[in-house]
Parts: sequence; C-alpha cells; structure tokens
Amino acid sequence: MTTTVHTSSIQSLPLLARGKVRDNYAVGEDRILMVASDRLSAFDVIMGEPIPGKGEILTKMALWWFERLGGLCPNHLTGEAPESVVRPEEVPQVEGRSMLVKRLKPIPVEAVVRGYLAGSGWKEYQESRSVCGVPLPEGLTNAARLPRAIFTPAAKAAAGEHDENISYDRVVELVGPKLAQQIRETSIALYETAAAIALTKGMIIADTKFEFGLDADGALVLMDEVLTPDSSRYWPVEGYEEALAAGANPPSFDKQFVRDWLEAVRIHGKPWDKTPPAPRLPREVIDKTAAKYREALERLIG
Repeated sequence: MTTTVHTSSIQSLPLLARGKVRDNYAVGEDRILMVASDRLSAFDVIMGEPIPGKGEILTKMALWWFERLGGLCPNHLTGEAPESVVRPEEVPQVEGRSMLVKRLKPIPVEAVVRGYLAGSGWKEYQESRSVCGVPLPEGLTNAARLPRAIFTPAAKAAAGEHDENISYDRVVELVGPKLAQQIRETSIALYETAAAIALTKGMIIADTKFEFGLDADGALVLMDEVLTPDSSRYWPVEGYEEALAAGANPPSFDKQFVRDWLEAVRIHGKPWDKTPPAPRLPREVIDKTAAKYREALERLIG
C-alpha cells in the first residue's frame, strides 16, 4: 500500500479548495490537480481517521468509468500525468490518487439520477408519492427498482451544509432550459449505461450523482469524480431480493459501517449530535470500511 494521506500538502502549487475528500490545487490558469485523500465524511462531518487506500480506490474507479463513458459525454481529464506538475518529494502524495484535469466553469447543480428508491428518495416517496417533483406510481417499497431512471437534482450547498433537493424547474431557472435538458438527458444516459455495465459485475447502482462544468466553448463536460462508492449507492446483486422483500436497505459498498457505528455510539451516555468533532473511529470500523471500498473496486475491475 502506498502512503496514507488524510490531508495533502503540496507546497509547490496554490491550494484552491479542500472538499470533504478532495484537495484541489491550481496548475497555471487552465488546469487543476485533484488529489483524492483518504478522508471520509459521514453526516457531512469529516472523520479524524483516514481510511487506508480509499483515495486510490476512488481514483481508480473514476478513471475506469471515465474511460467507458467517454462516448456519451466529454470529461475533464487532460491525459497528462499528475506527477508531472509537482516537485519530486511531493510525488508520493499524488501518485495513484490524483487526476490532472481541465479547469471548467462548474455548474451549480448536483445531477442526481435514481434507478431505485432509497435513502432520502424513499423518505420523500412515502410522504408525497414523488421524488423532487417527479411523480411515481403507488405501491413502491424501499429499495424497489423504479419503472425508469429519474433525474432528481440537488443544489450544491456551501461547505458543511447539506445539498438540497430541487425541482427540474429550479434547474431551468439556474442554467436555462437548453442546458437543463442536456444535463438531464446526459445524466440519465450515463446512469443507464453504467448501471448495465455494473450489473454484469454483480453490482446494482441504485443511484448516483454527476457533476458537470462548461469548457471555454460552452460545451458540457463531465467532471469531479464519477460512479465511486462516495457518489453512488452500490448494492451487491446477492442479497438484494431478500432485502427488498423485507423492506430493508440492501447492504452497500460504502461508508455504511461508519454511519451505523456513529448512529449507535454514545458519548457521555448521549448519542453523537453529528457536529464536529467526530468521535474517534475504532480500528475495526476503519478496517471493515476499507475492505468494502476494496471489494467494490475488485468486483468492478477484477
């Protein structure tokens, strides 16, 4: 295993932003070095302990998907080696966990596509028989496959805030009708193609979120990470039918171990209030989470 990185420190480039997982550095005016750290956030709070190997796994998966989806939408990769833009002593921090990408004008919409009813979508359906204003048929249950994939966008929140589900009409207000339609159609096409590929590997992609930007010519470009366990709900095919029949959440390839542990933990006899600082994660939870991310990568890429 290479270096574990909780927070990168590239002194040779200006830091643009630190996200929940990624540290972005400016490379000249037109490129960005995106470093995927081993940080993990749950309930929008960053854990103090890194998950070994996570940044590399996310990067490998994203690159694998970018390669397979390039025909549907251009992406932000430059094709240049991330190691080429840092000092030799900084290479271990970027090797295997970074992408050197084009600098785009980000679109302020999280393009969420759902093929199954889960998480906040299931909650919303129970109340209104719809998700983000998209009406759905009666009688669906938790984890049910939807009649067809739906676009349920969210507005990007400021750091530390939760993204907020919005209607398609709101997307039109934010970016205009033409671009809104292009984002919706492209997102659904990307999801449906990826979901079909994942099924051949014994994995269900229940939902995912894409991020897009515009290049200098105003063309739509897929950016950030794509179809990783951090941005997508992956379920193994085995066990899905049983979970569906029981109305339970299928087991997922992500940070569910961490979430479940955090929900159960007691601090001075009280539940954690989901504000920083996060409780210290026990070794067992860190190891199990790392194993889940590894398994997702191995199933997909073999």
